[in-house]
Amino acid sequence: MATQPAEKRFSHKKLERNVTLLGFFSLIAVAIGGIVEIAPLFWIDNTIEKVDGMRPYTPLELAGRNIYIREGCYTCHSQMIRPFRDEVERYGHYSLAAESMYDHPFQWGSKRTGPDLARVGGRYSDEWHKAHLIDPRSVVPESIMPGYAFLADRDLGATDMGRDLTALYRVGVPYTKTDIAKANDDIRAQADPDAGAGDLVKRYPKAQVRDFDGDPTRVTEMDALIAYLQMLGTLVDVEKAGPQEQAHAPTPVAASGAGQ
Repeated sequence: MATQPAEKRFSHKKLERNVTLLGFFSLIAVAIGGIVEIAPLFWIDNTIEKVDGMRPYTPLELAGRNIYIREGCYTCHSQMIRPFRDEVERYGHYSLAAESMYDHPFQWGSKRTGPDLARVGGRYSDEWHKAHLIDPRSVVPESIMPGYAFLADRDLGATDMGRDLTALYRVGVPYTKTDIAKANDDIRAQADPDAGAGDLVKRYPKAQVRDFDGDPTRVTEMDALIAYLQMLGTLVDVEKAGPQEQAHAPTPVAASGAGQ
């Protein structure tokens, strides 16, 4: 059988030398890849497997998270423990996607100047956190973190936290009408152990109720930030996470340097 002349056969050389042709076929390849990745999302309710224990932030924790972002803490501290042995041994169980399902924006990332904070909740006392925020080198001599002593002097702003909860509700965070209506009262209830927080704890399981900054007469930005830090990584029993999450168990081989 006679073969087709070489000059008439389609080849990559012809494709690579014709900008229009290359662009056309590249567009087709990208379109096919996009459809394969995006189309399945229209037939599933959620791309994140839910795990027991996850709940939205309390208004005080959310206010603390807002301060955390406002002060740029996320630029030096990630909240993402990767599934590698060296990370797990240093920071704790690797992060589950569900633990950030109510974060807008989420704090996952690869930049780390300071340690990862995904599971810092309960690791240190409130007094330690306050001392660390006022003068980082008083508890971590080698720290290069700036001090945030002013947080203890600032009363938590009179901003209506109901607006924050409403905005998050509109993007899918399951706050109730009661949560939104009681947002400002919940801040005082969580930071004042004498205020009576039974209803708060019922609506926000595992909410930590106490004076966080050592001054029970007022609610400060220090209260809010410490409340946020103390809840990180405490809501989910990671040992009982769903089978799909546990399938991504840490590799027994230590990874190369993944943050300090």
